[in-house]
Amino acid sequence: MTAFVLVPGPWTGDWIWRQVTTRLRESGAQVFPVTLTELPDQPDGPDDLDLQTQIAALLRLIDQVPSPKVVLVGHGHGMHPVLGAAERRPERIARIVHLDAGLPQDGDSVLDLVPDPAVRDLLLRRATATGDGRRIPPPPAEEWPLWGSLAGVPEEALDRLVRLATPQPLGTLTQPLRLSGVAAELPATGILCTANGASIAMVETVVAMGDPRFQVLTEPRVRFLELATGHWPMLSTPDELATALLRAAAGEGHRITARAGEQPAPARQFLLDVPECRRERVGRVDLHLPDAAGPVGRVGRAYPAVVFVHGGPVPRDAPSTPRDSQTFLGYARYAASLGAIGVTVDHRLHGLGDFEQSAEDIAEAVELVRADPRVDEERVALWFFSGGGLLSADWLAAPPAWLRCVAASYPVLAPLPNWGLAESRFRPAASIGGASASRLPVVLTRVELENAQIAATVEEFLTAATICCADVEVVDVPLAHHGFETIDHTEQARHAVRQAFRSVLGHLRG
Repeated sequence: MTAFVLVPGPWTGDWIWRQVTTRLRESGAQVFPVTLTELPDQPDGPDDLDLQTQIAALLRLIDQVPSPKVVLVGHGHGMHPVLGAAERRPERIARIVHLDAGLPQDGDSVLDLVPDPAVRDLLLRRATATGDGRRIPPPPAEEWPLWGSLAGVPEEALDRLVRLATPQPLGTLTQPLRLSGVAAELPATGILCTANGASIAMVETVVAMGDPRFQVLTEPRVRFLELATGHWPMLSTPDELATALLRAAAGEGHRITARAGEQPAPARQFLLDVPECRRERVGRVDLHLPDAAGPVGRVGRAYPAVVFVHGGPVPRDAPSTPRDSQTFLGYARYAASLGAIGVTVDHRLHGLGDFEQSAEDIAEAVELVRADPRVDEERVALWFFSGGGLLSADWLAAPPAWLRCVAASYPVLAPLPNWGLAESRFRPAASIGGASASRLPVVLTRVELENAQIAATVEEFLTAATICCADVEVVDVPLAHHGFETIDHTEQARHAVRQAFRSVLGHLRG
């Protein structure tokens, strides 16, 4: 008989699993939903709860389960106590299920993983406002989307969520999780909620990019399942969630594989055969120069510049940086071969909370480039890629006169629901009105085989652009994937890159 231990996220309790518990028990499983926001046997009262208290309570429950092993399920930030307990009772864990949850690492607190600084500050202010500073009141109804998409949740279920939510002890969100690596060896299943911005296809894309943090997801012990709903499947699709949990317990699901000997996408060859050119490095900025461009200080021709902005997040300790990848070397060299200075920047987008820092890095890089005497400071274009597309928001909202064009390739143009950036200013789909007012041209390269969640942000952007009559040219790439330049070496893909360059350089020279 399978035994499930169901651990909810902040502000919620065992009640949130009610329908799922019923379905699982009808299937013959044992089910133990838990509440970790209030523990009656805590001597100092629930206000003094921290993560270690939650882990201890979860261990007591696991020790009382009659089955020899349990399937330990964590929803969202409920993964912190789940992983902490799994570390201490690995012999009792049959499988860990990450229900629309991330991969917290040793030293991460829940608040550390909230990307938007404004949201973190809001939580801390609310804790202070309680008087004792030790509890965070549950969000009002309009703020629950900050914690995950509510897609599919019926109105009555949402009302119940708001009504039954209880204050969250601050220590459970601020105390770091301590992991030794034991839990990382246990069988695991990720149940991804696609309406919240996660999917198997997106995980495969991330793994293919070669980020070493995610290679663990290719191990045989790891499986993935999807649910076509938002972040709260226990409320929106309880039957489907119960089925997914039973499948997870049986070891079913999709396995992500890395082909033996296959290079990660950034190391593969660029789809165009472009000549090497002189490259100068200044801090985080590389300038790829046309053959005729002389050294700094020489009187001569000034060239337009194209600044290429990579996506991410990119790990701090990555063995190579984006500006040394074949994709960005290829783009910058191609720009130089066409008579423009190609600029690449290693901005510091290491996590979803780093967009402010990255925006500052890009602004500094642009000023450095415009100050170079070989650059025509009045003819600059910015070209954004993938998750770096969010960084286009500031430039679209208030484009300077010297910015002749913004380009974007397979971009993310609105924060995905599970990124925790709903309140941030990095929303190009909401900024396009500024570009319309100045008639700033936008060249958008769209791939046919895009991840559905990213494609939805592009459609949102194009709808907003149509409403405000923005000057947007769409370059479609048939049968191409996200990051197609090192994946899809087709004539159609090569034509799309050439077409996008013709448009961008045309705006620079026009």
